[in-house]
Amino acid sequence: MCDFLSLATVGVRKLQPYQAGKPIEELERELGISNIIKLASNENPLGPSPKILQALKEFCTPQNVALYPDGSGFSLKKSIANQYNIPQEMITLGNGSNDLLELIARAFVTSNLAVMFSQYAFAVYPIVTQAIGAEMQIVPAKNWGHDLEEMLKHITEKTRVIFIANPNNPTGTWLSKNNLESFLNQVSKNIIVVLDEAYIEYIENPEFPNSLEWLETYPNIIITRTFSKAYGLASLRVGYSISNPQIADLLNRVRQPFNVNSFALKAAEIALSDKDHLKQAVALNKQGMQQFENAFQNMKLDYISSVGNFITVDVKRNGGKIYQLLLKEGVIVRPVGNYGMPTFLRISIGLPEENTRCIQALEKVLK
Repeated sequence: MCDFLSLATVGVRKLQPYQAGKPIEELERELGISNIIKLASNENPLGPSPKILQALKEFCTPQNVALYPDGSGFSLKKSIANQYNIPQEMITLGNGSNDLLELIARAFVTSNLAVMFSQYAFAVYPIVTQAIGAEMQIVPAKNWGHDLEEMLKHITEKTRVIFIANPNNPTGTWLSKNNLESFLNQVSKNIIVVLDEAYIEYIENPEFPNSLEWLETYPNIIITRTFSKAYGLASLRVGYSISNPQIADLLNRVRQPFNVNSFALKAAEIALSDKDHLKQAVALNKQGMQQFENAFQNMKLDYISSVGNFITVDVKRNGGKIYQLLLKEGVIVRPVGNYGMPTFLRISIGLPEENTRCIQALEKVLK
């Protein structure tokens, strides 16, 4: 029999598949339990806007299911452009923002170049880098977040793309406007800097940068955002990037045709228009974050201060084992040992009653 592993590229041979949060259905099959809560994948517990659900019911016609979507995503691009007062030519749509991260790597990086990202940064960065056989420049973190000064020191002639998650997943740390602007001023314009802003809708701090204001000054930046988090559309998979039109054109050249389906395009357009639902989701997240912080303080557990829709806590013992014990309690969270954080768990903010149940389960298994 043929050894198909030997036929694969070197980078792919060494890859391990991305480990997503355990689905509720899988846990039901494994343990035969019900009434499970999932706080593992940074999903919005409020779900999508009711306006989206109603619109999709009406949109679900034989024609809309049978025909390919608008490959250009014209209507959604127009809505995004109007929202941010930018030209549509700056926008690229993706099957979630993960899709865009891969498009960026494919468009700009080859096996003789390098991609830079921080320790404890999003797991997709090393995956897309290794898949194309490029060098990974992993820079040690500072206080669980990006050490921009150290990143500047690690730049070489091979560095082509720098991924910066702001806020960062899985730590929830963030970079201020002044620090990030200083960094961009010192990076060569021949290096693509990706500002991955998947959680930006949750930010209320005035010191957080409005990266859209930098597009003219720094034509080498790409801003990626998603509808999977605050807008509650994770299953529909739709994200977008905003960049210099020439960069957007290059990304659209490698983008697969019809990479965003018709229902996702429709839902995302409506999501942008429902400001009240977004405010409700942000307020619920703020309340839940305080709920967890208070609980961890009472339990004398250290946690990383987060501005996303999740919080990462040090359980002071093997996080994988605590994760398994929580599964038996019907609570799914996320172990982050694969990030080099073996005693930590990342917990997504849920509904108040879900948060309470998670806290109670954690107290039980830590006794």
